[in-house]
Amino acid sequence: MTFRDVSAGVPGAGETAPSDADLIRAHADGDPQAFAVLVRRHRDRLWAVALRTTGDREEAADAVQDALLNAHRNAARFRGDSAVTTWLHRIVVNACLDRIRRRQAHPTVPLPDGNRDDDRPGGPEPAAPMPDQDTVLVVRDALAALPADQRAAIVLVDVQGYPVSEAAEMLGVAEGTVKSRCARGRARMALTLGYLRGKTSGEAGEGSGSAHRAGNREGGGSVPSGSASGNPLPNGHDRRDQR
Repeated sequence: MTFRDVSAGVPGAGETAPSDADLIRAHADGDPQAFAVLVRRHRDRLWAVALRTTGDREEAADAVQDALLNAHRNAARFRGDSAVTTWLHRIVVNACLDRIRRRQAHPTVPLPDGNRDDDRPGGPEPAAPMPDQDTVLVVRDALAALPADQRAAIVLVDVQGYPVSEAAEMLGVAEGTVKSRCARGRARMALTLGYLRGKTSGEAGEGSGSAHRAGNREGGGSVPSGSASGNPLPNGHDRRDQR
């Protein structure tokens, strides 16, 4: 059994798309098309996680490439203890964290990137359309400034929208650890992005600004959650349609 037709996007009459587990098994059995189909199915989200975790397009592209090569070589060892997507994300996140640690151990001076949105290596950058591009850049910088473990947790939970339980599997840690990392990361970002709340309330008018300031005192100045309106963190559901 091969997946040539499926990989071309035209499965035969009466055929259903193979599951991720089917594709992994077929790849392990020597099917030359199966892994390519799996990559096409999940590459956008893998790229999104890598880009937000590393904060650098070249690092993200290299991390995804390293992760997919690792997955390709070790697919036969996949035992099905978790979903294939969880397994792939775990490999990608680990590849990103390895690169971040190496970068921190051997820091370099980055060159200015004047075309972040138009230069797309190997895959589209999922990004939310935002009217205030300065705000987008500030939020990205605040996310990139977080410690790697906190950044990875926030990317999975707040940006990509994975449940804490699934993010914990991807990161290979306990659920409580993911919650703790997210809380600490949000608190750090709140210190950097707190002025954005005042900017929003000022645009809404004096009355709403007073209520907003009162809300800040009650809420402790946290970064808006994924469910709140005006969340500055782009999430997985806001990605551009790449088809």
